[in-house]
Amino acid sequence: MNVDVNTIFQIAGIGIIIAMMHTVLKQMGKEDMAHWVTLIGFVVVLFMVVSLLSNLFKEIKTIFLFQ
Repeated sequence: MNVDVNTIFQIAGIGIIIAMMHTVLKQMGKEDMAHWVTLIGFVVVLFMVVSLLSNLFKEIKTIFLFQ
């Protein structure tokens, strides 16, 4: 499994952008929209992490020959 640092930076970048969008929307008085943006950002990052975990388990499976 060849996970490079780019994935970590992508997740951090998404977090920073979502935090900025949340702050701007909250300042504009659109708190409901700010919460939705945060929830959608969380789901996107969650899918990225689940994909990485899936690859990890596949790699472990091939290492220990549980095919």
